[in-house]
Amino acid sequence: MPPATTKTGAKAATATATKTVAAKPKGLRGVEQRFNKARRASILLKHVSDPTRLQVILILAEGERHVGALCEQLEQSQPAVSHHLALLRHGGIIAPRRQGKNNFYSLTETGTELARVVTNLID
Repeated sequence: MPPATTKTGAKAATATATKTVAAKPKGLRGVEQRFNKARRASILLKHVSDPTRLQVILILAEGERHVGALCEQLEQSQPAVSHHLALLRHGGIIAPRRQGKNNFYSLTETGTELARVVTNLID
């Protein structure tokens, strides 16, 4: 007759099985980390793969701007600029600040790093 399984015994067995599955060799963790970094870089590069978005990053590297000022500098309509700003915002490259009815944008830490990289590439 097999030994009776208790709830505590079943939980312990499940916990042990989970720990065994979760443990990965050190080399695989490095590969996974590198892959995740590469995926994040790929996403960021897609967000800045448009000349208008690159211009926005370079303009915001000089300081915070109101959407209207960005439209003037880029010589584009407000809806077009807002579309680019939304993509950059979702990518974590810029951050909005609302003051009344006006939206101001500035670079995040990631955006500042991207601006530095882009500036080094084009200078």
